[in-house]
Amino acid sequence: MKATHRQDRTALGSSRVRAISPILTLAAIFSLAVSSGTLQAQVPVKQPLSLEILAMHARAKRPVATAAATSLELAATTTALSSGSFNSEQGPGPGPIGPGPGCNLFPAPASTGTTVPLSYFGPPPSDTNRSLVGPVQLLDTGVVDVAHGTITIPLYLGHLKGSGKNVWYVLTDVDDPNVAAELGLNFSAKLTFASHSARTGNLDVNGNIVFDAGTVNFKPERKIIPGPAGHEFPPTFATPGAIGDANYGPLVRIVNAANVIYNAPMVAFDVDANQISFPNGNVDYTKVHDQVVAIDPVNMTVTLNLINGFSFGRPVWYLSMDTSSTLGAAIEHNTFAPLMQKILLGHDDSFASPVERIFISTNGPESGGCNNPLRQGLSADLADGFRPNNVVGGIPTLALDYSPYWDAQLFEWTQDAIDQGFRGQLREEFQILTFVQDGLITGPGGKTFGSSGFSINCPIVQRLD
Repeated sequence: MKATHRQDRTALGSSRVRAISPILTLAAIFSLAVSSGTLQAQVPVKQPLSLEILAMHARAKRPVATAAATSLELAATTTALSSGSFNSEQGPGPGPIGPGPGCNLFPAPASTGTTVPLSYFGPPPSDTNRSLVGPVQLLDTGVVDVAHGTITIPLYLGHLKGSGKNVWYVLTDVDDPNVAAELGLNFSAKLTFASHSARTGNLDVNGNIVFDAGTVNFKPERKIIPGPAGHEFPPTFATPGAIGDANYGPLVRIVNAANVIYNAPMVAFDVDANQISFPNGNVDYTKVHDQVVAIDPVNMTVTLNLINGFSFGRPVWYLSMDTSSTLGAAIEHNTFAPLMQKILLGHDDSFASPVERIFISTNGPESGGCNNPLRQGLSADLADGFRPNNVVGGIPTLALDYSPYWDAQLFEWTQDAIDQGFRGQLREEFQILTFVQDGLITGPGGKTFGSSGFSINCPIVQRLD
């Protein structure tokens, strides 16, 4: 690993929606209705954008966002270290820089085990080819703060058609490669096949979106009551802190600009700038998304919490913005987005699939909390408040099939695998699938492994190696 990456590592060293009864099966918890029409969704072949249309999208380009010069007051991100009720705390929860190896996936410096200091190592190979050893930032609209585990990106102000209400949102992904390159967003070809789960809207003369429908209520109080010790998942009660109406989903299809599809998660709604001015933190989470660490409507930036994970064995940081189930949204500290329920699940990597898979352990190692380097899973998350170290499929630079819409595939270690000492931290998709094939892992409750019936909007931000 090279100097730029390793110097970062060195610097790091210095209203309730649903009560969940414990007697409900996991299938009932995560069941979603998918219309029969979804299975036959027809998607037109995309044509290259004309220069005129591309210029319309270019108006949405903003200067690369930079974080505020003053220190952020990250009270919400350290709650789990000091509070006994962290599962019901508002805000993003702890960031990706945890207190031990089980909650901090940042790789060791390349100088470990060598006879030369870190300064002898050159720039990372990813400076030449982004698919090589990193680090490499994938969402290029802002600056990643490796000390706090956040990213600051442009904040957009659009409006709701008819009422004119303010819609504050961010842009993370788009289904056109030229628009992605122009705006510094992630390109996801799969979003083209998600049009039936997208709102519609139009670009105005300033490159802001006028949305036809979709609202979010950020006032509810997030609350989770975990299950008993050692079996914290599923929780006995869970309700998210932000709830979209039936027409809300993060994707938007731009009707007046060639039907390009953006991932445009809402971070605040129907509020004026002075009501959400928290440039240094201490955010009012009754007004904004729970993953917001700071928001500055004067300079039009928003700082969002990053989340640990793995893609094909490599540690990554990503955002968590929306989920199609209330339980998932509560655990993820994000927005319940009912329109996401129209997405076709269970067909990852087949023709016209709009999703990639995310693999989520329910009963991974949790003993010792963050001190356990093998820590993983939802029970661990609900026990200590830190993130579960999920595994995602393809991301830009590692595959061509990236989608920010992740089809959740929950998995459970069998009792036989646990008894034989086989349970550990898994970091790679095909490793997990092999363990399923070998009978060491099943779906929750011993059910057949596969889609758990809900999806999560998690735009990728950075590959750490």
